[in-house]
Amino acid sequence: MAGATLEELKQIVLDFDMDNAETVAKKAICEGLDPVECAQALTEGIREIGDKFESGEMFLPDLVCASEVVKNALPPITVEIEKQGKKTASHGKVIIGTVFGDIHSIGKSMVATLFFASGFEVVDLGINVKSEAFLKAVKEHNPDVIAMSALLTTTMMEQKNVIEGLKKENLRDKIKVIVGGSPINAEFAENIGADGYAATAPEGVKVVKKMLGIN
Repeated sequence: MAGATLEELKQIVLDFDMDNAETVAKKAICEGLDPVECAQALTEGIREIGDKFESGEMFLPDLVCASEVVKNALPPITVEIEKQGKKTASHGKVIIGTVFGDIHSIGKSMVATLFFASGFEVVDLGINVKSEAFLKAVKEHNPDVIAMSALLTTTMMEQKNVIEGLKKENLRDKIKVIVGGSPINAEFAENIGADGYAATAPEGVKVVKKMLGIN
């Protein structure tokens, strides 16, 4: 019975079944399933989608839909994990957001999804995130990495503002910073003092894993 429901959790991701995502997640919790195992089932599903996206078998809309399924299914599972005082295995914690003045979300959400699929704990601050909000989140969540997206040439310097804010708060040495977005390149990332740059979502995960010494 438990195995069937766990497989169902994975399958809703593979089927892009947004309508039933929360219902299946709540069903799993009501059946007394281990919430950590429930989260792992969702992770397996999104990882499979992510692998197919990286190999070209699936496309951006597929990854976005799968991400929405996980977003709908995860809250009741997360609540139960916290209620039971359990923890999921994690490679580390990533804070991610699109910088202030920029409301593009798809690329950022795609990166967040692939981080989750790769075993990271992800704190998604959303879009139009002020530097103060990034700094507040760093103090609150104590992450290993900040990942910042900027899709406009008019907002790309906001990434530098966040890095400068980290320096002023004496937090810069405690955290890795990766930047990305269509106007960003490796030279810009180096010039603003970022630790890394990625042109694509899958590459972003690889860069962070290398930063943290994860195979």
